[in-house]
Amino acid sequence: MGLGRTFSVALVGLSGHMVEVEADIGQTLPAFVLLGLPDASLNEAKDRIKAAAKNAGIPLSRRKITVNLIPASLPKKGSGFDLAILMSALQAAGDVRPSGGTVFLSELGLDGRLRPIRGVLPAVMAAVDDGHPEVVVAAANRAEAELVPGVKVRSYGTLAELLLAYGADPVPLLLPTGGAEETPTRRESPPAGDCREPDMADIAGQHEARTAMEVAAAGGHHVMLVGPPGAGKTMLAERLPGLLPDLPDHHAMEVTAVHSLSNTAAHLTQLLRRPPFENPHHTATTASIIGGGSGVPRPGAASRAHRGVLFLDEAPEYDRAVLDALRQPLESGNLVLHRAAGTAAYPARFQLVLAANPCPCGMASGKGLECSCTPMQRRRYFGKLSKPLIDRIDLQLRLNRLSLADMAGAAVQEASRTVAARVRAARTAQRERLGRWGHELNSEVSAELLKTELRLSHTATVDLDKAMERDVLTGRGYARVLRVAWTMADLAGLAVPDRDCVSTALAFRQQVGAA
Repeated sequence: MGLGRTFSVALVGLSGHMVEVEADIGQTLPAFVLLGLPDASLNEAKDRIKAAAKNAGIPLSRRKITVNLIPASLPKKGSGFDLAILMSALQAAGDVRPSGGTVFLSELGLDGRLRPIRGVLPAVMAAVDDGHPEVVVAAANRAEAELVPGVKVRSYGTLAELLLAYGADPVPLLLPTGGAEETPTRRESPPAGDCREPDMADIAGQHEARTAMEVAAAGGHHVMLVGPPGAGKTMLAERLPGLLPDLPDHHAMEVTAVHSLSNTAAHLTQLLRRPPFENPHHTATTASIIGGGSGVPRPGAASRAHRGVLFLDEAPEYDRAVLDALRQPLESGNLVLHRAAGTAAYPARFQLVLAANPCPCGMASGKGLECSCTPMQRRRYFGKLSKPLIDRIDLQLRLNRLSLADMAGAAVQEASRTVAARVRAARTAQRERLGRWGHELNSEVSAELLKTELRLSHTATVDLDKAMERDVLTGRGYARVLRVAWTMADLAGLAVPDRDCVSTALAFRQQVGAA
């Protein structure tokens, strides 16, 4: 009997770390020792592994088994190490041949089945980047693992099938006699403008708001909608993802990796090409929005909305701490979560859409004669939305009640497919202009770049400069108006924003505060 060695991957956030799994068979009484900072869930692997090996036909050695997870200083958690630990123990006992640099990623069932795990995509990406292109996963995880370029995937439904492939004696193996387990196959995502997405043609009236959503989609800007119940705030927000183009390969890989860690309902079989849409309830906690949980924190709604839309309906009903926690990712596009068990970093470059009633009762619209709220109640209601948060919102609109003509559908509205075509053209213009600075969207342009290479003439910014002199805008707000103006120029086919573009961008920002 010698030393067994296999490999697995430990995930800290989206960062994968290669883990070398060593196993040694001692000469003392039966025992199973697991070293290398395993957490409680990983310590439970010992009993799962023993039962799985017995039910596959090759029980573990009755002598002392010592398993070491290297590096020992890295905390390890979860059931994804089950298969790597078992294979190293069987190698040490001489029951299977050495597996070389193969990476094993699977949970084991007591009956010897290979069970799927979360986070297969980022784990396989880390393995391939580290020079370990061959991975073994459960059959249900095969399609997800194959999404990584350059990987060689081997998948099995049961432990007995895997052991046979790695040189185990076939006589004692308890191979399955039923039909093969169905393996999810890869599918392509539906194209942009798919009929299953809500359509802008359903929106009655609200022409100014429709224009604002088009601008937001084209430049990646944040939006706040304030209006009475029934004005169409939620409908507008739900239709924003349908205006966004499909995600390119590198963005789709990021989004799919985040959802691989979060996925609990189904196994991923394709790259997520459509921008995600997250709509958490207003009772959501900070951990559910930002990310958290015991041990190394899991991604929250903000990260699941990466490269998509995070919609907070009834925004003043959220806890203020939840709302203010969004300020950092709105600026940086990333979330770094520090916990006692470790630090996890997740991408969080989303478009934030806030929707709110004009007051607690929702009737303070138009003349507001039906409103029963006191001034103090209104101040408390909007007090949940701090000024630093509102200052980060590019487009701030006030919606009015729908008129009878709007409800009757007097005018035919443009469909999402038509608007999405203009959005794609505007984004193409942005990539061509900003590519040399490493940006893709106007919303990503730095304030320094707006002052230098993309500086506008005084004639174009005269109205904006006057607003700044009157202390109507902060420095951050000044830059955000300029970014929106560039997006409006791209939609209009202009090479550089003119005074009308800048003035319109400024007007879109001042509607809520002016009312």
